[in-house]
Amino acid sequence: MDRERQRAEHLGPISSPELHRLYDYWLARHHGDLLPGRKDIDPQELRFVLGNLILVDVLRDPLRFRYRLMGSNLTRPAGMELTGKFLDEHPDPTFRRIAIGHYTDVAQTARPCATRYDMVMDNRRRRYDLLLLPLAADGATVDMILVGMWFGPPADRQGG
Repeated sequence: MDRERQRAEHLGPISSPELHRLYDYWLARHHGDLLPGRKDIDPQELRFVLGNLILVDVLRDPLRFRYRLMGSNLTRPAGMELTGKFLDEHPDPTFRRIAIGHYTDVAQTARPCATRYDMVMDNRRRRYDLLLLPLAADGATVDMILVGMWFGPPADRQGG
């Protein structure tokens, strides 16, 4: 598959230029066909999106996901700090079910996942883009997921 088609497939419905840039950054850190690892990601180079990042540990046997880091732009609006907690402990069962599905898919396939959601925040419906990028210390077995979330303006200002 050529790079542009693969990029379009991986980025799917998301429109955020910041997450497109994050994807390109992640892709540039590959070692041939091997995935980048956490050591390949330099937070100083991600200032453009740093407050909108989540870093998730992938634990196996059984498969579980733990929030290692949650960006400040994400903790403030949500009103909750999840750093150090497991995804299966998230208080919202609908969010938990959907997120576990996405994280499991990325952990098992080693392929990015991109999607767009609507949610209520600050008493307004907001759209956000979500990009999950697999990381693997050994280049193959996903042991972390780099997540970028980008909120758009309130959906009622987007005609939706």
